[in-house]
Amino acid sequence: MLDHLTEKFNNALRSLSGRGKISEDNVREAMAEVRNALLEADVHYDVAKTFCDDVVKRAEGTDVIQSLRPGEQMIKIVHDELVGLMGPVDTHIMYVQPGPTVIMMCGLQGSGKTTTCGKLAAYLKKKGKSVMLAAADLQRPAAVEQLRTLATQVQDDVTGPGAVKFYGEPDKCAEYGKAVGVAVKVCRNALKEARKQHVDVLILDTAGRLHINDDLMGELRQVDKAVQPHQIYLVIDAMTGQDAVNSAKAFNEQLELDGVVLSKTDSDTRGGAALTVKSVTGKPIKFVGTGEKIDALEEFHPERMAGRILGMGDVVSLVEKAQEQVSQEEAEALQEKMAKGKLTMDDFLDQLRSVRKMGSMKTLLGMLPGMGQQIKNMDIDDEQLNQTEAIIQSMSKEERNNPDLLNQSRRRRVAKGSGTRTDEVSQLTKGFDMMSAMTKQMAGMSKLQQLRSLSGLGQQDLASFGTSGGPRLKTKERSARKRKDRKKKSRGGKSRRR
Repeated sequence: MLDHLTEKFNNALRSLSGRGKISEDNVREAMAEVRNALLEADVHYDVAKTFCDDVVKRAEGTDVIQSLRPGEQMIKIVHDELVGLMGPVDTHIMYVQPGPTVIMMCGLQGSGKTTTCGKLAAYLKKKGKSVMLAAADLQRPAAVEQLRTLATQVQDDVTGPGAVKFYGEPDKCAEYGKAVGVAVKVCRNALKEARKQHVDVLILDTAGRLHINDDLMGELRQVDKAVQPHQIYLVIDAMTGQDAVNSAKAFNEQLELDGVVLSKTDSDTRGGAALTVKSVTGKPIKFVGTGEKIDALEEFHPERMAGRILGMGDVVSLVEKAQEQVSQEEAEALQEKMAKGKLTMDDFLDQLRSVRKMGSMKTLLGMLPGMGQQIKNMDIDDEQLNQTEAIIQSMSKEERNNPDLLNQSRRRRVAKGSGTRTDEVSQLTKGFDMMSAMTKQMAGMSKLQQLRSLSGLGQQDLASFGTSGGPRLKTKERSARKRKDRKKKSRGGKSRRR
């Protein structure tokens, strides 16, 4: 998400960086490029124009033109204005006592509403809340079964102190459309059951339509009146841009929304919905769906999104993802091993598995400052982690504890056992040695020094973090260039031998 917008912003602001002084014309010219970038991202024209005008006013009012580092000051101003455009946001859910707290989820068909209900249940389960998912979308019988499956999946697969239950009346699907208020009755019955089972949160998955119409809005208003939900969230598809914002405006006029959930932000979206919805509807984005996995739902933080747009990374979110996968005790034990330079292949394998749970490598690297633009065209193959895992598991316990034991004979055996080549095993061990040396060095650094060290990786040739087959975090162009160089050397060697 936002790659195109980030590139445009960087190009516009780069013209101001590195200059000793800039003029008012320079600022206006850069903001004209920013305005065009926002319009290309499907941001509403009035919002884009107001944003750029506000930035120019602030730049003139803070003597940026007289500054010795005008580029840096402009980035700070643009960042602050982006935060103001998307915020403020309070992502906390206000829970009522006694429960349950009722959350009504609505949206058009195809927006990812039912899946988002499951993701929200996973989010609450991690917070220690007991949740009931109620299937009130009776227009699609498949939606009832989908929600039942999601409830089971969250309960079984998502780690957390809470619990997730399901309530549905699939037999009512046959009555839907023939009798009045069928969905309303299901919602009332779900609330009674939720009270009976003393759950903390009841999530109502209401019906959607392909477009906004009177029948849809009438039913949602009836549910709202009958159940009186404490929170009403609208799920909108980030891929639909300005259309999503128009839908949000129409829903808000009928239901008085409490917030928006932006789904599919991991897709190739332009970012218009994220930047516009708050300005047009007055309702904040509460959560964003960041992937296909059931736990891929994050709280929305305007300052972090602004940082990503400007290529500043999002280290806070990266750290939070890491904390979800690794406990404090595990982190301290690993840090002690790193400081002593005693990392084993088993430790490395545990870290790889944790990284895989956090998301794709490209997404994670993109959260590091300065890395977003450098990796946008890189062909990062997450499947290589499967091969790495196979190689490590083909090693004996002694070899995993001490990779130096892997002589040529042992490497051939490991390669055969993992279905790889001997040189791929060798490259993995070299990558592991490199990583061990780096982590030992970083163990003695402060947090700020560690961050600078990680950021510096973006200025170097990105090699693999120990994936088999050598440098896997690379562009296709670099691979082709290396093959050409090898061929040239090979031809040159033959000529000399003649």
